[in-house]
Amino acid sequence: METYGFPDDKVLFAGLVNGKNIWRSDYAIKLKLLTRIRKKAEKVVLSTSCSLLHVPYTVGNENQLPDDVKGHLAFACEKLGELAELAALADNTDFADTEEFQANQELIAHNAIRTDEEVQERVKALSEKDFHRKERRTDRQMLQRKALAQKLLPTTTIGSFPQIEDVKRNRFRFKKGEITKAEYDEKIKGFIRECVRFQDEIGLVVLVHGEFERNDMVEYFGENLSGFVFTQNGWVQSYGTRGVKPPIVFGDIKRERDFTVAYISYANSLTEKDVKGMLTGPVTILNWSFPREDISLKECMYQIALALQDEVLALEQAGVRIIQIDEAALREKLPLRKEDWYSEYLDDAILAFRLTSSKVRSETQIHTHMCYSEFEEIIPAIDAMDADVITFEASRSQLTILDSLKENHFETEVGPGVYDIHSPRVPGVEEIKETLDLMLHKLPAENLWVNPDCGLKTRGPQETGQSLKNMVQAAKEIREKL
Repeated sequence: METYGFPDDKVLFAGLVNGKNIWRSDYAIKLKLLTRIRKKAEKVVLSTSCSLLHVPYTVGNENQLPDDVKGHLAFACEKLGELAELAALADNTDFADTEEFQANQELIAHNAIRTDEEVQERVKALSEKDFHRKERRTDRQMLQRKALAQKLLPTTTIGSFPQIEDVKRNRFRFKKGEITKAEYDEKIKGFIRECVRFQDEIGLVVLVHGEFERNDMVEYFGENLSGFVFTQNGWVQSYGTRGVKPPIVFGDIKRERDFTVAYISYANSLTEKDVKGMLTGPVTILNWSFPREDISLKECMYQIALALQDEVLALEQAGVRIIQIDEAALREKLPLRKEDWYSEYLDDAILAFRLTSSKVRSETQIHTHMCYSEFEEIIPAIDAMDADVITFEASRSQLTILDSLKENHFETEVGPGVYDIHSPRVPGVEEIKETLDLMLHKLPAENLWVNPDCGLKTRGPQETGQSLKNMVQAAKEIREKL
């Protein structure tokens, strides 16, 4: 606009207040920007940068957040209040003397973000070697196949199992203080025992513990890492009728204790088969949280990645040989312009993921999972993440991703979902066999995994059980043919 001007007969709606994040605006910066805008546009309407769908309703509903935190937050109602104040200040030549402006500047000057020098120094000390595993992926895959004795077309699930009413009730009673942590954990162990027993019985190759201790794949991790704060009522729409309460990054992020190791180790003790360690990746944790604005997204991703690296190494130390680091939201923050995809986002996201697993032994198999998006355009970036195995949500897109994998000579072992978990429909054995035959026309058998296309948390136990039995049977019959 400063270069080409603005038409006199048009009205400019200026998105002055950020509609996607939850921090208070710096009035000095906003008013300076507005002055520049008004020099080029005569008719200006102040607005938010986008719909307020992306932020919670009001900070006024939060009575458990500390005052030094709450004062820095602006949800939808507060953002509208900011717009009204900015409009009034912009028309006041003496705005610097007003109570509203001075209160805002005093707030901005008081930085309440919780910093940790140890975390900051650890990020600064990173070097090129911290983002690479010792062996090339093709060499690692040979070592892993021998160490893990995995047969062709290994079967697994994505991680979560149905969260039946008893699981939800156990979590609710613990949060309300009706049961102790020991009582809560004893119930969790019961759910894990049943989950592992079922998977063993039907013949899955790589098992999971079911994630019965987890409320949400990002919230659970935020609760167990320092640097996050949580609202009571800060709900936003995720998709459809599903709502989430995104964590708020309010400081440097650090892991202070093990938080998945005990549950995974317990599951491992119940079977001779491998049970995957299950983590949410650094990019997804950040993309599904409200980030800080005082440091770069890159630095914040690296902080989370280093915290997760500590948990990955603790899992490995506990004897877990397969660790899955989910990046469901990798694609969500891609810049609008394709030419900016790598320079402004993907390069950093890829390195953040690699940082989580770069220190593990070559024999430790690193998995990841992606869903909610179409991935054909970023297949080279996904391969560059240097995971050993990736599972995709693919069944609803008619497996179009297979062609992209073949065209890009995809090295990572891959499990495109063989059935859609978003429907209660149970796929038959023959149907899954047809899907696997289609996959084997595009991908080498030694690189193919067999799995549903996403987690089973929202499904019912009966449909889940029958679907997985059919999947295992289909893989068995195709394997015997091979």
